[in-house]
Amino acid sequence: MTERSTLERKRLSDLHQIASQLGIKQYRKYRKPELAEMIYNVATEQAASQQNDNTTNGGATATATQEVPATTEEPNGATETPVAAPVDGFGEADTNLATTEQVERQRQDRSRGDRKNGRQNRRQEQRGDRDGKAGEENVQSGILDVLPDGFGFLRTGGYSQSKGDVYVSTSQIKRFSLRRGDQIEGQIRPAREGEKYPAMVRIETVNGQEPQKGRWRPNFDDLTPLYPMERLRLEWKPNDIAPRVIDLVAPIGKGQRGMVVSPPKAGKTTILKQIAQSIAANYPETKLFVVLADERPEEVTDWQRSVEEAEVVASTFDQPADNHIAVAELVLERVKRLVEDGEDVVVLLDGITRLSRAYNLAAPASGRILSGGVDSAALYPPKKFFGAARNIENGGSLTILATALVETGSRMDEVIFEEFKGTGNMELRLDRKLANRRIYPAINIEDSSTRKEELLMEPAEAQRVWQVRSILNALDSAQKIELLIQKLKETRTNPEFLRELQRVRG
Repeated sequence: MTERSTLERKRLSDLHQIASQLGIKQYRKYRKPELAEMIYNVATEQAASQQNDNTTNGGATATATQEVPATTEEPNGATETPVAAPVDGFGEADTNLATTEQVERQRQDRSRGDRKNGRQNRRQEQRGDRDGKAGEENVQSGILDVLPDGFGFLRTGGYSQSKGDVYVSTSQIKRFSLRRGDQIEGQIRPAREGEKYPAMVRIETVNGQEPQKGRWRPNFDDLTPLYPMERLRLEWKPNDIAPRVIDLVAPIGKGQRGMVVSPPKAGKTTILKQIAQSIAANYPETKLFVVLADERPEEVTDWQRSVEEAEVVASTFDQPADNHIAVAELVLERVKRLVEDGEDVVVLLDGITRLSRAYNLAAPASGRILSGGVDSAALYPPKKFFGAARNIENGGSLTILATALVETGSRMDEVIFEEFKGTGNMELRLDRKLANRRIYPAINIEDSSTRKEELLMEPAEAQRVWQVRSILNALDSAQKIELLIQKLKETRTNPEFLRELQRVRG
């Protein structure tokens, strides 16, 4: 019989092999000391059973002059009662009687041990079933953020780091060709001892589809960009004048890269909010994102309540610059994944100036400083964000409208605006003088325009819009917008306004 100390010195793989030969079930779930104890008990039980069978069949009957061993260990820890050799006055029949009683006690002890082990196994199996069911119910979803080391985290609390983030291993990312910004849903397990985050166990869907389908999707940078050719009409309420003015002087198309250039307190956030409400009302199938970088907390709340259809992602001014950057970059990767799937996405960024300032603070110094203290390397990432807007050939588009600050008295803000000035294909200018006179929307009609706007309009409509511009050119900025607002209020829609203009001129 194998000694207990000998078993404990063996490797776990050897113990697994022995347990398999002995017929022990579910032996892999036991630790080494527990498995060694179980092997020892089962081996002892089998040896005792074989000895008893031989005794019963007469193959190895103990004689009256032999001593029965003092103790024999059983699986449940029971010990036998020592039986002495026969003494004077007792015959062989008495000895056989004692042996028979001893065998019966061993059989009863083994039966009790088997019942006890059976109950323990059933409890362990039931506990395993409960744990398995609990694991199946623990499903989590979020946005994948891949780190430079190859592994990633599932951002479950929006686009920022949180305590509820889920660890995603490098092997899972490589297996399903996951990319940063993917929307992932799967089963997770709780964090083990020494771990900080729960871990992803099985990935069920990627961007709402089967995980294997992500391997054959196109790369965003390989898609062919075109000029915007499908219009996003903002007009949706007769008394909402700002969207109607924008439709006339600076129309927006799918894939537009536009800037709302404004001095402080000229109404840029209000106009951006009206644009968001118009797109949400007229194009509910379009994915709408609002990115607020270095924003006031109350402004974030106002955005969330004003445009409930949009996904508002914010990093307030009381958070570090690194957080502004991380949130903006993860949103950019998210919308790229949507465009790769053929979706039309609109991103409203408020604003590009504050995001550039954050990059200027957080980026490592390159040694090349522009006027105003702007590091030349710090402007590349925000340019990459703004330049991602494009209309994709054969499906999908990414529209980005960003606000830029001017006339702030800061040389840095002027340099940032000059760097972005030629990158957009649509510009909406707001005028401080009009805002000071409480003329809203304070849009400078003369300086606002869209490149290739004829691609977004019917030829007859484009001709009438140019006639409106030629009429308004004879007036100054305040008179232009005041006259246009007055005429728009007299009609219910822009087509009606243009027809009325044609009738008067005809």
